[in-house]
Amino acid sequence: MKFLTAVALLLVLVMLEASAQSRAEPAAATTTAAAQQITRAGTQASIVASPAHFTGQPPRIDPLWPANHDINATGDLVTFEPGAHSDWHTHPAGQYLVVESGVGLTQQWGKPVQVIRPGDVVWCPPGVKHWHGATPTTAVTILTITGTVDGKNVIWMEKVTDAQNHDH
Repeated sequence: MKFLTAVALLLVLVMLEASAQSRAEPAAATTTAAAQQITRAGTQASIVASPAHFTGQPPRIDPLWPANHDINATGDLVTFEPGAHSDWHTHPAGQYLVVESGVGLTQQWGKPVQVIRPGDVVWCPPGVKHWHGATPTTAVTILTITGTVDGKNVIWMEKVTDAQNHDH
């Protein structure tokens, strides 16, 4: 008898839980209405960066995702041809650089130039002045994940001098 009482109690609890879930479904449906999205490779056009902020051939940018209300960061694949690099700049919400292929260079203001290779991850904290690009002889492709503040993700500054660029 105790077994049947336990089973009956368990059934009542299961039914109460099911009833509560069915009443909560409309609210749950609105919170879970978002669905996974796939952006197919090749469906977004490549763009060439503005030559105003680069030395050498401006990099090709392959957009991956824009900042949105769920994640306030953009993602791009940026390819620098040999000898090309950005001007000095900062990011108001920081930037990750993930080297995908080739060999690149990066430098934080007041520090030595660093060589970066495939698999290396560089964190550029908010407001830290830096530049990055290819070596003089090797192209580099970098996955950039850049935070955005009020729709802005970069603050451009002066050109990198030849002495700064060759300090490696």
